[in-house]
Order: sequence, then C-alpha cells, then structure tokens
Amino acid sequence: MRKGLVIGWLTCLLVSIGLIFWYSEWKYNLPTPIPVNYHPVTTGTRINFPASEAEVIPMGKRPLFLHFFNPDCPCSRFNMPHFRSLVQEYGHRVNFAIVLMTDKPYTAREIQDRFNLPYPIPVIKDSLVAVACGVYSTPQAVIIDTAEKLFYRGNYNRNRYCSDDKSSYARIALEGLLRNNYKQTFDPLALKAYGCQLPTCTQ
Repeated sequence: MRKGLVIGWLTCLLVSIGLIFWYSEWKYNLPTPIPVNYHPVTTGTRINFPASEAEVIPMGKRPLFLHFFNPDCPCSRFNMPHFRSLVQEYGHRVNFAIVLMTDKPYTAREIQDRFNLPYPIPVIKDSLVAVACGVYSTPQAVIIDTAEKLFYRGNYNRNRYCSDDKSSYARIALEGLLRNNYKQTFDPLALKAYGCQLPTCTQ
C-alpha cells in the first residue's frame, strides 16, 4: 500500500514537472504581444537617444550593438553565453552596451559581473532607449551603423538557447553590416519579437 502511494506521488510529481516545462517552452515560443502604445521604428531610421544617456552610449566610428537585457527573464538568462561570445569575437570592431530593462535596483557592476566579460561594457538604465529603438521585449539585439541609423532590430536566434548556428540572426546581421551589406534580408522569425515583455509594457 505504502509503495503504491510513493509510486503514485512520484508519478504525479514527474507529470507536474513535465507540464511546467512544456508550458514554459510553449509560452516563450509565442510572439511577444505588441503594446497598445507601441510606435514602430523602421530600419534606416536615425536613432536619437535620450539626453540622459547620450554620454554613456558609446557612439563613434564603430557600429553600436545594444543588448536589451532583463535579469529576471529566463530567455535573457539563456542568451547570456551567446552575447558574451559576440563581445569576445567582435569587441575590437564594434561598440557594445547592455540596456538594462528592469525596475529592480541593479547596479552596473552587478550586471557586468553576471556576464563575466573580458572587459566592462556600458550598462544603460533608461527605458526610453527601448522606445527610441522600437524594442518591447527581451532579449533583443539592436545594431546601429556609424551614421547612427538602425540597421537591425530583432532576435538573436530562433532557438531561445541560441544553439542553432543557421539562425544566429544577430551575428549574421552584424557580419553583414561589417561587410557593408545593406541589402541583407532576414527571415521573418528574426524580426518578430519573442521572449519576455518589458516591465513597462501593459499588454
């Protein structure tokens, strides 16, 4: 009798874990709902950053790669090793910055330590940067060319663990910009936002 109860309890536990995992996978494979007050920003638009961040954002003679990151978003956490690899590979040719999308009081140092990068990169805390770039979910990549115009805004990968090299969208976009390939086209999955809604979104 006791053995049967234990087996039944373990079975229920395994089924519950499986359902939670399935729900999580299903939820984060759906496109992120577009906020009611969303204003799209098209490719080629000149990006005007908030005055409060103008000195922090590393614009210059290099392209700029913005990583929109929420420490509490599972998709953002899965994405961290991939973003670290991009910094390590392209950091000598591209300026990188992390845009922190959370209401919690994380410091720049805490975020930099989480990524364990070879050198510290700027951490931006103004949510208006997301508005300027047309971002409403995390993780998202934004690439801005040396003319300060939007070249790419979209996903890192169709796989939230960033393990599919063929759909490494952000890396492909970055390579294209570095080759001055402005005629590059992207899979629709690259440009439709997936992941976690931003803390400031109401939908």
